[in-house]
Amino acid sequence: MKWQHAIKDYQLFLKIERGLSKNSIDSYTRDIHKLLGYLEENAISTSPIKIDLEIIQGFIYEIAKTVKPTTQSRVISGLRNFFEYLIFEDYRENNPTELIETPKIGRKLPDTLSFSEINELINAIDLSHPQGERNRTIIETIYSCGLRVSELIHLKLSDLFFDEGFIRVLGKGNKERFTPINYNTQKYISFYIKDIRSHINPQKGFEDTLFLNRRGKSLTRQMIFMIIKELAIKINLNKKIGPHTLRHSFATHLLEGGADLRAIQQMLGHESITTTEIYVHLDKTYLKNVVEKYHPRN
Repeated sequence: MKWQHAIKDYQLFLKIERGLSKNSIDSYTRDIHKLLGYLEENAISTSPIKIDLEIIQGFIYEIAKTVKPTTQSRVISGLRNFFEYLIFEDYRENNPTELIETPKIGRKLPDTLSFSEINELINAIDLSHPQGERNRTIIETIYSCGLRVSELIHLKLSDLFFDEGFIRVLGKGNKERFTPINYNTQKYISFYIKDIRSHINPQKGFEDTLFLNRRGKSLTRQMIFMIIKELAIKINLNKKIGPHTLRHSFATHLLEGGADLRAIQQMLGHESITTTEIYVHLDKTYLKNVVEKYHPRN
């Protein structure tokens, strides 16, 4: 079995069986191509079926000289998933990465903004600018619904269920969820649709896309990052922020307000509650309040 054949089959598996997006699939296979580059540079002739622990250890040792432990850990994890797939398809009997230890790295707590900082960010938007109303609506939507940037740019007019108070979101792995949306954000979106978007001629294929650029196409991830970055500079915010910061702030503020962790998990679209639990570490008072409220001795 040749490497390119194995990678192509693996990409198909990730797309069809796991429902991953193109970005995720590219990320999963990028590390396999790094391994291939190492094999070529060192004139090592082997196949995905024959490659062993010693060769992979040499590869990991080599990349450890130039990359951070977090990147090293991700590479090992990516290769492990690839070889697990080969075992699943009966191409291999063992995983050559199973004895390789990932570097010990601390779990980084996400940056968040205070409620006043979010208000500052929104108030800094120039509403006299042609894209001002759209940009305000974008930030309000990310923060009030806890959306990922990819979920925001793919949001459609047909995903808005304002009478029921929800929007439909297509998350990771094409998993659909319904997220509550408050009245104020509904109001901003409705105004944007009626007074701004109605003057843009959507290009073919983007007729149902909610947020459009001036050319009538969907916004890019980079554009959302730039909008937020420029606002942060404008208010002299001494934090490195992006769309995910607003999503983290959404979760943290809900938790601080007493929201249930399971409810936050559903709204964020986390597959595992473990991912959502990181927000508990941002607010230690949450644990204290849970004990005080629910323990019979208190």
